[in-house]
Amino acid sequence: MPVVTWKKDNRTAVLTMCNGPNRMNRIFSQELNACLDQIEEDADVRAVVLTSTDEKNFSQGIDVEWIGKKIQDKDHDTVKAFMYDMNRIFKRLLLFPVPVIAAINGHAFGNGAIVSCACDFRFMKKDRGFFCFPEVDVGIPFLPGMIAFVRKAVPEPLFNRMLLSGQRMTAQELEANGVIVKACDDQDHLMTEALAFAAAFDKKRGIFRELKQRMHKDLIQVLDDEDPVYIEPINLFVAD
Repeated sequence: MPVVTWKKDNRTAVLTMCNGPNRMNRIFSQELNACLDQIEEDADVRAVVLTSTDEKNFSQGIDVEWIGKKIQDKDHDTVKAFMYDMNRIFKRLLLFPVPVIAAINGHAFGNGAIVSCACDFRFMKKDRGFFCFPEVDVGIPFLPGMIAFVRKAVPEPLFNRMLLSGQRMTAQELEANGVIVKACDDQDHLMTEALAFAAAFDKKRGIFRELKQRMHKDLIQVLDDEDPVYIEPINLFVAD
């Protein structure tokens, strides 16, 4: 069974994570990149909505058990490949030639929240789900690129508090701080609003791509400088 799929809704590509909590490992990163390849090849697509089929979760972030086992087995090449894959996903979402809208339908933790920050816009349902960065509690430090992506979407004072405390934020709190476009009542309302927002875009890809490249030039430089300096599996976890 695939863990990521996509389909067209008129001229919008609905990109769906469909593996329960949608924890991210090498299979996830490969399938998401493959779906982005297919969407980019379809010139009729004018926007992308990223969401999940799970009732409770958008994504709970990195598959810590999987990555911990790989490190324990000294399979550092697989871990590095996964991290490169994720950097490629972050960069692709940031520079994708059409608007990318995250429809956050449940918990967005860690890397799941960061992926939504790499998107251009975010909607979130308010009847269930929290948005947080629990890395401070599990001992996994942000890479510089991750920090840059979140700063794009989250105001600095709020990010500082979230990063250092692991505080969980509701959709209403995120809307009040400008992190999301709208806090939606439930799943149906979320998808209706996200798809309607996506359908309002009908821009040529060339100008959209160029605007994104210019707007995010410094952020992309942070990511490029990060490879391969910080991509070392042995440094993923910080012990007491």
